[in-house]
Amino acid sequence: MDERHTRPPRNGGLNRRQFLKASAGAAALGAMGPVPLWAASDTLIRRPIPASGEQIPVIGLGTARTFNVDDSDAEAMAPLRGVMKAFYEGGGRMVDSSPMYGNSETVVGVLARDLGIADELFMATKVWTDGAQAGVEQMQRSRERMGGGRLELIQVHNLRDLRTQLDTLKRWRDEGKVRYIGVTHSRNSAHGDLKRVVEREPLDFVQLNYNIAARNAERRLLPAAANQGVAVIVNEPFESGRLFSAVRGQSLPDWARDAGAQSWAQYFLKYIVSHPAVTCAIPATSDPEHSRDNIGACHGVLPDSAQRRRMVEYFEGL
Repeated sequence: MDERHTRPPRNGGLNRRQFLKASAGAAALGAMGPVPLWAASDTLIRRPIPASGEQIPVIGLGTARTFNVDDSDAEAMAPLRGVMKAFYEGGGRMVDSSPMYGNSETVVGVLARDLGIADELFMATKVWTDGAQAGVEQMQRSRERMGGGRLELIQVHNLRDLRTQLDTLKRWRDEGKVRYIGVTHSRNSAHGDLKRVVEREPLDFVQLNYNIAARNAERRLLPAAANQGVAVIVNEPFESGRLFSAVRGQSLPDWARDAGAQSWAQYFLKYIVSHPAVTCAIPATSDPEHSRDNIGACHGVLPDSAQRRRMVEYFEGL
């Protein structure tokens, strides 16, 4: 379950699910609500992967915790099917998983097959083990779990056994077993290590934590990735749900619509993907309504530098 809708509202405010439902009717009268931007515009925001020039949508789908369910449990799978369907129909393509996320890889594969979209998705996962042979076996299992086709991207999760696993990944890339390779971490304390790897290794992607309340990556890591031509995937875009707690009961400012945001989720996501070094953000959810809201950040316009500064100032002033 996504942490952002498990905490009760404070001061009588609405939680995100309630807000989306309550504002649906008002949207028809022209009030701000969760109306998908693609309903009025077919402009899908994409960014190029520097290594190839391939364009991918700026909003992907994370699967940590949320997709770790029993794939034989129809009741547990139903909302996740809705999440994947809304994501895909809104233009999303990158789906990121890991062996560390329990049964998430299998769930991704099952849902993609059932929806008939497996060949359309940009499948990304990670290797998270020690030893060359163990790494190869884990990646082979991941490929089978996620559908059996070629994986687009495999990343060394949390830099674990980095040298060994990266050597294997470089060989796999040369052999055409994977298109792109990268490294990941989700803590500020690892940014120095990530920067060194980005600057020394022939990577295609780096995955890191970054959001409007945790901007440490802006100092050195994002510039390093841009300088080295490495694509950036952003995890923890909502700070494990804490950003929604910070704005609970607060109205989205009217000017946020000028920056392309029609909800707090889009406000947070648009801030992230408007950074020129960022390629894609991967919010996770188990709620189809939230998935539809999230992918809305992939449409319309992005805030400019002045709007980004205003977004930070407003958020920090709450």
